Amino acid sequence: MKSETTSFRTEHDFLGELEIPASALYGIHTARAMMNFSIARRIVNPELVKAYGWVKLACFQINKELGYFDDDDKADAIERACRELAEGMLNEWIRVDALQGGAGTSTNMNVNEVIANRALQLMDLAPGNYQIISPLDDINLHQSTNDTYPTALKLAAILQLHLLEQAMLELQEAFQQKEKEMADVVKIGRTQLQDAVLTTLGREMAAYAEAFNRDRWRIYKCEERLRVVNLGGTAIGSGLGAPRQFIFRVTDRLRELTNTSLARAENLMECTQNTDVFVEVSGILKACASNLFKVSNDLRLLSSGPNGGLGEINLPPVQAGSSIMPGKVNPVIPESVAQAAMQVVANDQLLTQACMKGNLELNQFMPAIADALLGSLQLLTDAAINLRKNCVIGITANRENCRKHILNSTAIITALIPRLGYEKCSSVLQEAQQKSISIREIIINEQYLDEKSFEQLISPEAVNKLGF
Repeated sequence: MKSETTSFRTEHDFLGELEIPASALYGIHTARAMMNFSIARRIVNPELVKAYGWVKLACFQINKELGYFDDDDKADAIERACRELAEGMLNEWIRVDALQGGAGTSTNMNVNEVIANRALQLMDLAPGNYQIISPLDDINLHQSTNDTYPTALKLAAILQLHLLEQAMLELQEAFQQKEKEMADVVKIGRTQLQDAVLTTLGREMAAYAEAFNRDRWRIYKCEERLRVVNLGGTAIGSGLGAPRQFIFRVTDRLRELTNTSLARAENLMECTQNTDVFVEVSGILKACASNLFKVSNDLRLLSSGPNGGLGEINLPPVQAGSSIMPGKVNPVIPESVAQAAMQVVANDQLLTQACMKGNLELNQFMPAIADALLGSLQLLTDAAINLRKNCVIGITANRENCRKHILNSTAIITALIPRLGYEKCSSVLQEAQQKSISIREIIINEQYLDEKSFEQLISPEAVNKLGF
């Protein structure tokens, strides 16, 4: 791709003229947006841009089939440019800030200008020859920001949800593998961070796996919430300026191109006005974030110490932990995942406010909604992958510590109640505390149980049994 040069071309709009770098694939509308918006200091999410490429391609193909493009060379160039955008090949020319006024108009115009100028390049013409290919009259034909932007956002979110679902499935499977590896490791189960009853590391890992299985199922169902789009509704959902055949056919074409379940809204005006589906999906992502945070924090606690804490599991060491304490290794992967989870919760709050504050026929805060939703999807996907690859698959059990803890803990006494009764177990516990000796020692020495019976009562089979 050609880079910008020091030569310029002059473009104009109803506000006047601007000098644009001659080789730039953006135009005057993008240039004005670049001057007006520099708040987020990051560009529009690349996944939204790629989805926009598919939306523009669907619109172009239907327009062509309806007879609006009879120049084959021009049509071929526009189609190829749309596909290049959809494949992420033109991302360098999307320059507008993620947080912008105008409900996403600057993004739509940036996309229109890039497709038009890239198509001109493909025809061996210089960018800016809009009398040949116009960003507005050709690329935006029968469209509005108000139907293309939310449609592109829903498509981008659906495609990202597929990736997140796969990441959560693989994380679930990683914990299921740990469940098998640690099924025989008896340990203390804790409530309110205090010793409670015996369990196994395997059962703890199984509980984490089930939580992520729930997340995976909820994420899978999100596509159903996002699949209804307002493409063809143009400005407010009335379809103003678009042929009836275009309105009825364009969403079907987009569905075919992207292999998704997209469907045209029965009420295009309602679908243009209201954004509550994004709140619903964001809430599901927040639930996923809460599980990732909780499990990450549990892994930190279980690996704490390792000598002065619980130290029941070993996390894989991935980097030195201190500039002043030699040998210290921190649980940095769970810590980073926890921070990603907190950011997702914050995004949900922002998105909820943005959705509730739309007015009348349109939500003016679509850019904030898009930035928060797609940001959360990428954070969760990357966090789940990182937690699995750099932490979970390398976890090992510290069997010696687990055994030491259960023999020194009051939690062991609960496992003996079915055989010895509550009163006997209470007296044993009091004696152990008074004499500072282990419960096991009293049980064996006083011949309340022989060693074999004692070990059977605290075996993995016994503590995993549902009831007695």
